Amino acid sequence: MGVKRSLQSAGTLLSFLANIFTVLCTATNYWTRYQGGHSGLWQECNHGVCSNIPCQTMLAVTGACMVLAAGFGVVGMVIGLRILCHQGESLRGQTTSAILFLSGLLLLIALTGYTAKNALKSDVFFSWSYFLGWLALPFSVLSGNLHSGKRVEVTSQRTLSPEPPPRPPS
Repeated sequence: MGVKRSLQSAGTLLSFLANIFTVLCTATNYWTRYQGGHSGLWQECNHGVCSNIPCQTMLAVTGACMVLAAGFGVVGMVIGLRILCHQGESLRGQTTSAILFLSGLLLLIALTGYTAKNALKSDVFFSWSYFLGWLALPFSVLSGNLHSGKRVEVTSQRTLSPEPPPRPPS
């Protein structure tokens, strides 16, 4: 297994983990906790009774970006698996890299917006679902970086055809 293939395998594994974290954090209701309850993107639970959160602009943007990030992450992972199984050309690797970077950008937008909305509230504490989202962000970006095989191709071309050694001055 060559270096490029190993990096793409690692990228696929990281994108799989990023997808698990993104789906888990999007689906659960533990983004913030406060006295007597906790809330997520879709529901708020007070003293054991959960109800849907009324539409708020920032929560809607966060939820939409999280769902899109999960979708792009799954598409990027599937293309990455296809590259590994069928020895895809580098254009597919660059496409996979771009899709995974887009997923990371959507995660960044969603999490930054949610942080800005809740950071100044003194009685609200971020919880594990929120932190899973932040953990998915570097995994998504790193997997996109590992799928980009351009660096490995350029380096291997340099080492395969080295320049002749300089001639000593006469």
